[in-house]
Amino acid sequence: MRQLTRLIRYAAPYWWPVGASVLLMAAVGLLDAFRLLLIGPIFDRVLNPGSQAREMQLFTIPGSGRAIYLQQFVPSHFQNPWTVVAFALVAATVLKGICDYAGTYLVNYAGFGMITDLRNDLYDSILQRSAAFFQKHTTGTLVSTIVNDVERVQYAMSSVLAEFLQQFFTFIFTALVVVALGRQFAWVLVLFVPVIIFSAGRIGRRVRHTTRRGQDKLADIQNILHETITGNRIVKAFSMEHWEIARFRDAAQRLFRANLRSVAAVAISSPLMDIFGAIAIALLLLLGREQINHHVFSSGTFLAFIVAVFKLYDPVRKFALFNNNFQQALGASSEIFKFMDTDDDVKEKPGAQPLPPFSRSIRFENVCFSYESEGEGREILRDINLEVHAGEVLAVVGSSGAGKSTLVHLIPRFFDVTSGRLTIDGRDVCDTTLASLRSQVGVVAQDTVLFNDTVRNNIAYGQPGVPLKAVEAAAHAALAHDFIKDLPSGYDTVIGERGVRLSGGERQRIAIARALLKNAPILILDEATSALDSESEALVQSALQNLMIGRTVVVIAHRLSTVRRADRIVVLENGTTADVGPHEELMKKLGTYRRLYELQFAEVEPPRPEVHAE
Repeated sequence: MRQLTRLIRYAAPYWWPVGASVLLMAAVGLLDAFRLLLIGPIFDRVLNPGSQAREMQLFTIPGSGRAIYLQQFVPSHFQNPWTVVAFALVAATVLKGICDYAGTYLVNYAGFGMITDLRNDLYDSILQRSAAFFQKHTTGTLVSTIVNDVERVQYAMSSVLAEFLQQFFTFIFTALVVVALGRQFAWVLVLFVPVIIFSAGRIGRRVRHTTRRGQDKLADIQNILHETITGNRIVKAFSMEHWEIARFRDAAQRLFRANLRSVAAVAISSPLMDIFGAIAIALLLLLGREQINHHVFSSGTFLAFIVAVFKLYDPVRKFALFNNNFQQALGASSEIFKFMDTDDDVKEKPGAQPLPPFSRSIRFENVCFSYESEGEGREILRDINLEVHAGEVLAVVGSSGAGKSTLVHLIPRFFDVTSGRLTIDGRDVCDTTLASLRSQVGVVAQDTVLFNDTVRNNIAYGQPGVPLKAVEAAAHAALAHDFIKDLPSGYDTVIGERGVRLSGGERQRIAIARALLKNAPILILDEATSALDSESEALVQSALQNLMIGRTVVVIAHRLSTVRRADRIVVLENGTTADVGPHEELMKKLGTYRRLYELQFAEVEPPRPEVHAE
């Protein structure tokens, strides 16, 4: 019920098309029922010219005995029975068609509008989540929710809702016709209502559960698709095509079985309604035969009554299908609202203030950090005490898994510290707005992320109005301008998904140009030059060195040149700071840094010439 209430809340901004469609669909149901009433006059007057009655009675209002005649609804100059019935039939059909078209359009307008709002809110909610959220949920699961689950809700709230409104009002007005024509016979149908409601409820709950399982299996397939398509070169390099095909087919088979269970739950509703309808009509025929023999009903009136019962049965049968569709939508919406309601690890505090321009220092004060995985915490950093001064270049080194990337990702609040605090110019980053904090931090990551857009838009990401000259200046500084000009369309060349049409070094230099154009006072280089060849790295390092002046730079480095150029080096070991100091000072100690240096860096140093005593 809570999910249904939330879905209805999304329809609130579209109250006027919803209200108008309800009125129009009510008119459709009324006109449909009116056409059923014409069956009596057709058989009793139009097809029975020998009848002496002048008035064509439609029905008698139960309880009052007042008769309603067809002539009350047509112009008075129509006298011939055929003319009266023909005019009423054609006019009712034309009006019904107009109302049906307008009502269907308006309800779909409201349905598609509310689903667009829901999809936008879901995407906004997901995109605003912290990095930890994306570590917990796979890409395929998130894409499946945004696309497939929202599609389920969209179908129910647009196409199904339009038909539901039409059939609902058709049911209401047809039921009134059944009561008006059949009188006490109509109450026979009430006996079937509890059975229909109970069976529809049981089927609906099963449909909701099987649909949810089917959507989860579809998410598994999308995960496999995402992994194998983005990692297609690795798949080919290891000749794993057949294994991946088998894995995909296994997932497809699981989806197939889940879909069959859902179909089995959905398909039973229509035959069940058929059985109930057949039993009810058989009973009415048995009872009606005696009533016609005793002249309680005319043949035309009883035929109109039976046709109305048949017409009444059609919405009842469809209501079971509508219920199944709405249950599927509720099952899909549970996953949508689960993501929207998930508590994020990184939240902006109410009343958070913008961060003033950075000027003094970044301080880690007794910082600890743990990843939450399946309810258990895995400690990554503990008791980090470190101060980075403005304009300083700090290199972070350590063995794999020591926590280097995690440490630098705390600065732009990709994650929040588990305990302790991180301050910039004495202000806790948790007390500042995320936008103002991240506007002062530029990041160049080891895993370069580029978008399927032009080179210019990738460099100017987040700054669409920046002039081309500024983009070119950043590209020059990153030594990317020359190869960009050689591309087919220069800066307007589309580089493909994740920059697949560029080499690794070219992608890295565009990412560096993007960070340089941002011109943030704090620069994070996460192994930024690891993908460049030696010649390009030397040139980029020179350019970066000039641009680092006046900036605070935190660099995760595996290259000797970067480490030696740093003002200080912090050595991480098992999540703690093993040592801090400049290169020369750390080399004098028999510590972790010297061990790492000898393992990783000593081999690239040229051998020292031997000095011979004369």
